[in-house]
Amino acid sequence: MGNYIFLVLILVSFFGLSKLFTKAGIESWKAWIPVYNFYVLAKLLGKPAWWCLIMIVPGVNILMYGVYGFNVARAFNKPSNQDLLFASILPYFFFVKLGFDDTAKFVGLSKFTIEPSKLIKNWVDPIIFAVIAASIIRGYFIEAFTIPTSSLEKSLMVGDFLFVNKFAYGPKIPQTPLSFPFAHHTLPLSETKKSYLEWIKLPYFRLPGFGSVKNDDIVVFNYPDGDTVAIKQQNQSYYQIIRDIVDNELEKDSTQNKITVQKQVWEYVNSTPQQFGDIVARPVDKREHYVKRCVGIAGDNLEVRAGEVFINDKKQTMPEKAQHHYFVKAKSNFITLEYLDNLDVYVTEALIASVGLSNQKPTVFLEPFTGGNGRYIPLKNYDYTTFKNTFTTKDTFVYCLNMTPESAAKIKSDPNVYQVFKRIDMDNAYDNGIFPHSNSYAWNNDNFGPLQIPKAGMTMPIDTHNICLYEKVLNTYDDGIHQVTKNGAQVLYDGKPITSYTFKQDYYFMMGDNRHNSADSRSWGMVPYDHVVGSPFFVWFSMKYSENNPVSGKSVIGSLFKNSKEGKFRWERFLCYVDDGNLHSIKIPFIVTILLIWGLNKWNNRRKLKLQKTSIK
Repeated sequence: MGNYIFLVLILVSFFGLSKLFTKAGIESWKAWIPVYNFYVLAKLLGKPAWWCLIMIVPGVNILMYGVYGFNVARAFNKPSNQDLLFASILPYFFFVKLGFDDTAKFVGLSKFTIEPSKLIKNWVDPIIFAVIAASIIRGYFIEAFTIPTSSLEKSLMVGDFLFVNKFAYGPKIPQTPLSFPFAHHTLPLSETKKSYLEWIKLPYFRLPGFGSVKNDDIVVFNYPDGDTVAIKQQNQSYYQIIRDIVDNELEKDSTQNKITVQKQVWEYVNSTPQQFGDIVARPVDKREHYVKRCVGIAGDNLEVRAGEVFINDKKQTMPEKAQHHYFVKAKSNFITLEYLDNLDVYVTEALIASVGLSNQKPTVFLEPFTGGNGRYIPLKNYDYTTFKNTFTTKDTFVYCLNMTPESAAKIKSDPNVYQVFKRIDMDNAYDNGIFPHSNSYAWNNDNFGPLQIPKAGMTMPIDTHNICLYEKVLNTYDDGIHQVTKNGAQVLYDGKPITSYTFKQDYYFMMGDNRHNSADSRSWGMVPYDHVVGSPFFVWFSMKYSENNPVSGKSVIGSLFKNSKEGKFRWERFLCYVDDGNLHSIKIPFIVTILLIWGLNKWNNRRKLKLQKTSIK
């Protein structure tokens, strides 16, 4: 409905423009040709011709309508504050009002060449056009992002401030153009207020880009599982919240019917705003931004075996800086915050347990190194006999640290350490947090698949066994909202039985380099092409957060005079372009360029001053 209302407003504005063109001595038919009408209006107002091009940019054109309205009011001799406000907020109707106003005469903007209002000249005009220019750049070319999580450590790190190239795969036209400038899905200074209106919804459309998504590309995309969000628990998947509560209820009483429990839990979560907040649906372009490495592209057959990724049955090279959980068997409880900080191992990812020899299976527990809230979490999906067979004394301490092979090698050389070995979860060990969240597919982080990744035009058999792999694709992502259900031995698509399905778009499998600490496609499935945003290409600033580096990441002022290891700022990551997750510094070329620009500007100013003195003589 909102789209139709907006179309009516556009037509109303064209009608008003036709009346204004007649008043100004221009043929009225020119007002009915989109884009050209605003080119004519720009020339009439004595404004740059490129103004009309902004009118084809969704979202930004709404702001530009107000700019046109403001100038039209003045050009037709209606400079009162009341008229200027009306023209800026509702230009569509103002054009019509002005067209039927016999007192409105075209006088032009020449008397405003010397702006009578310093507020407009010095503040309003620059701010409006800065917002318009920045909105175009941010929406279609380059957008600034911050890395919030450690899923790509150490390729892209928490605290990296970077720019994302939206032309890498083609910029998307905003699907919800009515939004607060520079905000994503939430208003500034708020955690719950939406920053956008869904009165106008545009269909998905992508402009041509420089290339396509390839294996091992680092990609920024809209989080698919973020189509529904519990406002008070936005850092968790809404669907995983439901699954966890359902599993807890079934553990209490395994005789309950799972479908009935799922319905009851869904009703509970959706009717308990004091705990979960409002449950809201977000359009694709307003879902959270994630950044991961694309390990599988459309058409690939993907499998993870013992932590290694295989594409089309070929083992893939592990990213150079990939991280895993490593078990560290030590003689004593020797690891401190300083020790971890020195290795650049995040404290929140440091886990510890004291384990003694026993004839029974050892009980291995993990807890945050900082003590946490005392809630111990059993390590899932691991073969505990590995511990029992390798302990040397009853006083053995076992740490589980998330780190790179380089850090693991450093710890292994410590005299306090008996042994260091990588954690690999058991095959066929089901994890309810792993896609497709079905007992029929006992997959986990280290043993996943095989999974056929859909490609546009690919036809795939669909049955009651594999429908859980592609259900979200069929009912949500691929071709709008549809109803997919099972009825006995049949799969129903909008009530009609299907045995195969032809996919409408490409899909991708994204993983973090931080293999045991990443919420990625192993958790929530595949990423549709219409969710792909761009590729990170430049890190301009990088800093540590004190929560992750409590020793070196605290002081801001003191870090100005410290190196990257001891201070908060990662100086080596400043002004670097990103290539396949590796950073390449351009500090020297950047500084040289700035100095050249400064020098040329200074020389040019002196030249102009000299010419002025010569002309005076």
